[in-house]
Amino acid sequence: MNRAPLKRSRILRMALTGGSTASEEADEDSRNKPFLLRALQIALVVSLYWVTSISMVFLNKYLLDSPSLQLDTPIFVTFYQCLVTSLLCKGLSTLATCCPGTVDFPTLNLDLKVARSVLPLSVVFIGMISFNNLCLKYVGVAFYNVGRSLTTVFNVLLSYLLLKQTTSFYALLTCGIIIGGFWLGIDQEGAEGTLSLIGTIFGVLASLCVSLNAIYTKKVLPAVDNSIWRLTFYNNVNACVLFLPLMVLLGELRALLDFAHLYSAHFWLMMTLGGLFGFAIGYVTGLQIKFTSPLTHNVSGTAKACAQTVLAVLYYEETKSFLWWTSNLMVLGGSSAYTWVRGWEMQKTQEDPSSKEGEKSAIRV
Repeated sequence: MNRAPLKRSRILRMALTGGSTASEEADEDSRNKPFLLRALQIALVVSLYWVTSISMVFLNKYLLDSPSLQLDTPIFVTFYQCLVTSLLCKGLSTLATCCPGTVDFPTLNLDLKVARSVLPLSVVFIGMISFNNLCLKYVGVAFYNVGRSLTTVFNVLLSYLLLKQTTSFYALLTCGIIIGGFWLGIDQEGAEGTLSLIGTIFGVLASLCVSLNAIYTKKVLPAVDNSIWRLTFYNNVNACVLFLPLMVLLGELRALLDFAHLYSAHFWLMMTLGGLFGFAIGYVTGLQIKFTSPLTHNVSGTAKACAQTVLAVLYYEETKSFLWWTSNLMVLGGSSAYTWVRGWEMQKTQEDPSSKEGEKSAIRV
């Protein structure tokens, strides 16, 4: 079945609004299943997403900023996780080829022409995962979600700058709540003497890269036959190559050679486990969207962030002020409200398509 190529503006709009027909088809299929089976599947998938995501954050924090490890090579840690993901993708592809029916995985053969086509996305991808890990290295797990909370705000900003797409007052209001919570969180971290300015800057850059990654993913997908797994493979292979000169320039290879636990089996087990979680999070995220919806996935992610913050405060035995908790609630509440507003607006547009054009005309007059 041939599909007409998408216009650039359409691709960007899909990336920024999360529009997708795949989730609608999955939703239609799920309606044919008994309610209890659907409820059990959703509960298991959401639980799997929570466990994988939270475990990955705590494990990465251990690898990046553990007093027992004292490993100061964040780029190498990120490089190794990309290497594990690349090898897993190639391994599953080989298994699917050698033993048909064992796993459902596309054939992966490295094509330099395709790798060059994916390169712009890979640069953004490198920024996203590197800034994520650098943010986590310098800030606590409890503040991590607040430090990276501006993704929604950047989505709205890029919608306007790239698409000239206006945002409703209510959606802007929720963004204002998120920004307010972000600044209050910074203020309270500073008051408690735990603020890392460089970590916060890395968090803001990570948020920007997450938004840009969504745009470039939609643009690059046709180059890999619209296969997320092929895109994952090429992204991580490109990242591995680009990380090598970065590690040399930043002196991480020398630091790695001087690392006390370089030949420790436990260290490499934790590193490999981090890579496995990095591979798994992409799969379980897609699985959660498939069995629920993009909007429900966002709500689940917000609730997971709340649970992760509470767990971090308990695990690290931290004491936080009322205003600190208020900043977290503002960020999480604003994110949830934005998800609800966007869902309501999308439903309203589907019910009355003409209302969208009327609304745009009214705004521009």
